[in-house]
Amino acid sequence: MKFSKQNIALFIAILFHVCGAVGIIFSPYKNWFIQNTTLNLLIMVVMLIYTQPQKNSAFYIFAVAAFATGMLTEMIGINTGYLFGNYQYSNVMGYKLLGVPLLIGVQWFVTVFCCGIAIHKLHVWTEAKYAAKGMILSKKIQAISFVVDAALLTTLFDFIMEPVAMELNFWQWQNNVVPFFNYACWFLISAILLILFRLMPIKKHNHFAIHLLIIQTLFFLVLRSYL
Repeated sequence: MKFSKQNIALFIAILFHVCGAVGIIFSPYKNWFIQNTTLNLLIMVVMLIYTQPQKNSAFYIFAVAAFATGMLTEMIGINTGYLFGNYQYSNVMGYKLLGVPLLIGVQWFVTVFCCGIAIHKLHVWTEAKYAAKGMILSKKIQAISFVVDAALLTTLFDFIMEPVAMELNFWQWQNNVVPFFNYACWFLISAILLILFRLMPIKKHNHFAIHLLIIQTLFFLVLRSYL
């Protein structure tokens, strides 16, 4: 097996998520594994940066923009209820700023970036299939399709994650009900970030980002099935 950056990062991601799932579901140290969620996510974002080809200024600008947008919108949501709905974060995810863990901003970047990379890969493949048949999609249709598809994917990821996050006490919704408004906000906010992602000259061929999205999705689906 070749010890490339992608393979090293993939091994670490699989190891941490499998150990985390087994520890939470089957071991008597469930709380310890939950408390170390912060470490897990921080390692994953380091792996994303490690595997990202051509780490130019645009990549870091987008990372900061996604983090800041996630934090700002969550602060508005927590303190006013005008975005997402009525919910509160626990102390499980570490240090909070105006009621929002800094880790949430990191998760916004990871989720939007990975979904953007995955849909870009899918669209490149689709466009090649159309081109092989002599059909060319307009740039406008390609742009709209990318933003809508990627925003739907980020919203689907949140839908899968929400019940698990509540069960692990990452955050809690009023009356333990996730409102549709939450998903509408996820779609709109991620769509704005994905427009920026598409426009910026970021290298959009990070295979680890796609693997991480799949691994995290499977992780939450497994927990959702057993908890």
